[in-house]
Amino acid sequence: MKYLCATCNAEHDGFPSWGSDRPAAYWDVPQEKLESDVFLTSDSCVIADRFFFIRACLDLPIIGTDESYSWGVWVSLSETNFFIWQDNYEVAERSHIGPFFGWLCSSLSVYPDTLHMKTMVHFRNHGQRPLIELDDTDHPLSIHQRAGITIEELSAMMHRLEEDNRA
Repeated sequence: MKYLCATCNAEHDGFPSWGSDRPAAYWDVPQEKLESDVFLTSDSCVIADRFFFIRACLDLPIIGTDESYSWGVWVSLSETNFFIWQDNYEVAERSHIGPFFGWLCSSLSVYPDTLHMKTMVHFRNHGQRPLIELDDTDHPLSIHQRAGITIEELSAMMHRLEEDNRA
């Protein structure tokens, strides 16, 4: 599959990654409170000094290949675990830290409700965003993470996302 990258405007082989630039809770903050109550970077978000989120990757193995599809998602962490993540953000070797419990805080529209699915957050080395492991459930996203997704299913999802973005 080829796709036109929205970031660089070049054509690439493979599947485009989808990612959210904010956790779902961001949209619940009143407009007049955004500046005072929200700290947002490309990798972290703190709301009202009470809710802590980091950006991570939720990978799905693609059946019949050695590749995975990676969703760019947000996950909540406890305050303590958020500061552990923050303290180790620039540490090269950090995969031995954790894992940590979190809640998925991204809505993936091509799946039934994904908000607040249970996760484990695994730090990765050399600046890679953490990897999300979903709780073992019968949710289709959890099944796809464990058993894999076919190229046909993934292609259909990408077309649905593309249509959603046009609407």
